[in-house]
Amino acid sequence: MSDRPNNYETRQNDRSVLYILVGGMLGLVVAMGIGRFAFTPILPLMQRDLAMSNTVAGWLAGLNYLGYLAGAVLCSISPQVLHSRFVTGSALLLSLVTTLFMGLTVSPFWWGTMRLVGGWASAILFIVISAEVGEALTRRGYGHWVGALYAGVGFGIAISGLIVPQLDLIGGWSLSWIGMGVIATVLAAFGILLGRRRDLVQPVTINKSEHSGSLRVVRLLAVAYFFEGLGYIVTATFIVAIITITPGLESFAPYSWVAVGLAAVPSTLFWPYLARRIGSQRALLSAYALQAAGILVSIHADTVFEVVFAAISFGGTFLGIVAMTLAEGNQRMRGEGGRAAAFLTASFGVGQVLGPVLAGILADLQQGFALPLMLAAACVILGGIFIALDKRFQVVR
Repeated sequence: MSDRPNNYETRQNDRSVLYILVGGMLGLVVAMGIGRFAFTPILPLMQRDLAMSNTVAGWLAGLNYLGYLAGAVLCSISPQVLHSRFVTGSALLLSLVTTLFMGLTVSPFWWGTMRLVGGWASAILFIVISAEVGEALTRRGYGHWVGALYAGVGFGIAISGLIVPQLDLIGGWSLSWIGMGVIATVLAAFGILLGRRRDLVQPVTINKSEHSGSLRVVRLLAVAYFFEGLGYIVTATFIVAIITITPGLESFAPYSWVAVGLAAVPSTLFWPYLARRIGSQRALLSAYALQAAGILVSIHADTVFEVVFAAISFGGTFLGIVAMTLAEGNQRMRGEGGRAAAFLTASFGVGQVLGPVLAGILADLQQGFALPLMLAAACVILGGIFIALDKRFQVVR
């Protein structure tokens, strides 16, 4: 009888951890799946209704990622912002407002401003959620669940892919933005309610490793992550627009984004699991190779099968790469996961800023996306080469 209170307390604590995980997933649905990636399925609607060029689309995406980079750099040089409720609360509010207001203007200037501010907000939220939820799970012995957190991004992508076509039927591109903003607001409220359970988790001291505090241990990992950001973002920005202009596949285009999201959800569990079985380096190399193959196939994809392969190979790898990279960074800088996540995310962010801008300009100059996609695949392959050159991965035999 004497151990019943302890067992009860343990069950309550474990339940609180689950609530935190789900709350974190909802946070990523809002900040990333909708706040960042709803642009992809709505982009072809804006191009259809407003005659927006690929160059303008690329700049809007680039500004979003510039804001994302600024947020990541801020977290990297001023880690104290990770613990500021004012900063994170402001970031959440800005993420919601900038999504809603995208549908209330036709000014490229204000669109760019919204995407820039929204990118900053999404970076703050992504890093804070990754650090806090990851730490909470690790302290309770559920570190192997951390990968599930990033499934929230996949759910957000799938939600936008399913709902945007329905909103488009009612009110076009404008209502699509407004509707996604309303949905994000509702999900954010649920996420906040669940995330409050964080304070109920019992703290456990985490000892720092001998390398803690030195960013040198993640240098090559960050370089590889930069090239991944530069390459993957071309598909992340333009995949629906590319399929929309492919004869015979126009009606399938928005649902390709659903395929991306649904493939992304299990990938955040599969790739970390594979990393534990064969080692992070081998798993990352496999993910990079599969993603590059999908991009190459997408260059001349003109059948549903090829498009589905391109969508699934992209959706099934990019979040897995994110989860494995951040987990590896946290492992190398144990006890300073927030700092490692900020530095790696900043490296990733630089690539994301450059990718869509260059791809949009090249697509207009070349009257197509063949060259941008070839360069994107080359960047992902180069990222894989740097992963192969990194000697700091633990060898699994």
